[in-house]
Amino acid sequence: MATHNSHHEYNASHIQVLEGLEAVRRRPGMYIGSTGSRGLHHLIFEVVDNSIDEVMAGYCTQVKIFINKDNSVTVIDDGRGIPVENHPQQNRPAVEVVLTTLHAGGKFGGESYKIAGGLHGVGVSVVNALSRWLEVEVFLNGKHYYQRFERGVKVTELKVKGPSQRTGTKVTFLPDDEIFDKIEYDYDILVPRFREIAFLNKGTRIIFKDLRNNYEEQFRFDGGIAQFVSFLNRGKEVFPKKPIYLEKAINGTQIELALQYHTGYNETIYSYANNIHTAEGGTHEYGFKVAMTRLINDYARKTGALKENQGNLTGEDIREGMTAIISVKLLEPQFEGQTKTKLGNSELRSLVDSACYEGIERYLEENPSIARKIIEKAIRASRAREAARKARELTRRKNALEFSNLPGKLADCSSKDPGESELFIVEGDSAGGSAKQGRDRRFQAILPLRGKILNVEKARLDKILGNEEIRTMITALGTGIGEDFQIERARYQKIIIMTDADVDGSHIRVLLLTFFYRFMRELIESGFVYIAQPPLYKLKKGNEERYIYREEDLEPALNEWKREGVQVQRYKGLGEMNPEQLWETTMNAETRTIKRVELIDAMEADMIFNILMGDKVEPRRQFIEENARLVKNLDI
Repeated sequence: MATHNSHHEYNASHIQVLEGLEAVRRRPGMYIGSTGSRGLHHLIFEVVDNSIDEVMAGYCTQVKIFINKDNSVTVIDDGRGIPVENHPQQNRPAVEVVLTTLHAGGKFGGESYKIAGGLHGVGVSVVNALSRWLEVEVFLNGKHYYQRFERGVKVTELKVKGPSQRTGTKVTFLPDDEIFDKIEYDYDILVPRFREIAFLNKGTRIIFKDLRNNYEEQFRFDGGIAQFVSFLNRGKEVFPKKPIYLEKAINGTQIELALQYHTGYNETIYSYANNIHTAEGGTHEYGFKVAMTRLINDYARKTGALKENQGNLTGEDIREGMTAIISVKLLEPQFEGQTKTKLGNSELRSLVDSACYEGIERYLEENPSIARKIIEKAIRASRAREAARKARELTRRKNALEFSNLPGKLADCSSKDPGESELFIVEGDSAGGSAKQGRDRRFQAILPLRGKILNVEKARLDKILGNEEIRTMITALGTGIGEDFQIERARYQKIIIMTDADVDGSHIRVLLLTFFYRFMRELIESGFVYIAQPPLYKLKKGNEERYIYREEDLEPALNEWKREGVQVQRYKGLGEMNPEQLWETTMNAETRTIKRVELIDAMEADMIFNILMGDKVEPRRQFIEENARLVKNLDI
């Protein structure tokens, strides 16, 4: 972290101007990704990122984010404040230049910000362009400055509102409803990001308040990313008890690493560059993985845990059950990849490699019992990987499993076009029987499951592949699994989970989603996985019938029908419906409702599956209690 240094004045001459704003309102998608929910939240993150750049420069300790009653958003920091004096080339206040000119900012010259995260972004000017109005207030030089803009155009000059002893910037903006589909903020998108920023910048306080309903969250983590790892591993049996942590500064680059193992089998690695989550990894993540593989093999050979005649452990073996965070802060990050979330700076590979090798080697020398546990776990993983390879070969018989002589298994559709084919995964044989009779056999296939599938959160791949229900499912889907997985081979582009609307049905649904998330995540990411919505009630009055799909719709419907003489049937299971009813309510593509399973945030999904399906009861109880207010019928 840089310290306050008077040599690095931040003033108007540091603001470079590259180009104007008109294009942004014409083609917002180019600048913020979309005009849906993602783009809307991007505006908030853009403004917050500017405050976090002040944190990284060593000038800011607190960022407050408010959603105001009128749906506007306010972000306040205690940094240096955007410069207010006239810009040398533009001859107008620097703060105005920053807000009205694309790519104008203090991050392009390299003087005022040694390290900045907003570099990949498009700057607060885009927020201004896409807001119905924006007000900026700067606290600087003992004064409180103010300026207002509407749809990117200034409507007041920069003026002094009065004296002020503090420093910092306050930006308030209302996203433009002419641009965005709807102005609806989602806590599930905002809160994880604010929490993540607080973990990545230890000691920084992030305060989030929604003034519309008095919701408030505060984050401050003095343990930084080591605390982040502990947070991700809640509910797991872990070793060592305190995550391994190291930090090192080399040539202006800061490297931080925290890691811990758990007794489960999933590998979780999150890497960051300048607070940006590098979802596609990159040179820093690669350097870490290479160092770990080399180090554990070297150590295992040196201590005799690996004999001469034994092959090396693979990186995959060594990372089984590992949770790690790698965070680098560097001068000029180069982002690559499809979504600009892969770090490309080549020098980072060897910097991270040597820092991690040396730091973790020192830790293992000082903690031989932990080293032994890591090596033993990797050796077990290596044996299981070999067993899984054999098991996978058994399931590899491409789509050719003959289901005809397996009663109660796959009833395929006649269409061979995956784009129109649907697979219903149905709980139980009786519902399976109704579904087979009621379906449109041209494009709808039915796979009944007997009972609950294996909880994959608690099992290794070799055991999972030994489970008959799962093997049947893999073969029916045709994609293969794990490293053999190929989305192009999917035989159906709609996979619909159809379970009873009771506790068991919910459990089976979560087991199936856990399986898809852990081993066939691309099916979810490609939008192929859905959940059927069978009715909860059937109302009957005389010859009239009506189905009710949501608990909250029952009372209004009864009132509408005047209650008297209305028969109410509560469906406990799909098997209670005859084939025609099942078709009419749940399977007919013209009239049914199905919900697509979407992955908003992989990190949150990881934690939820771990809490719901992991070993520990206490975190699961706590999770259900905390979330009970958000759902009417929590059946998990």
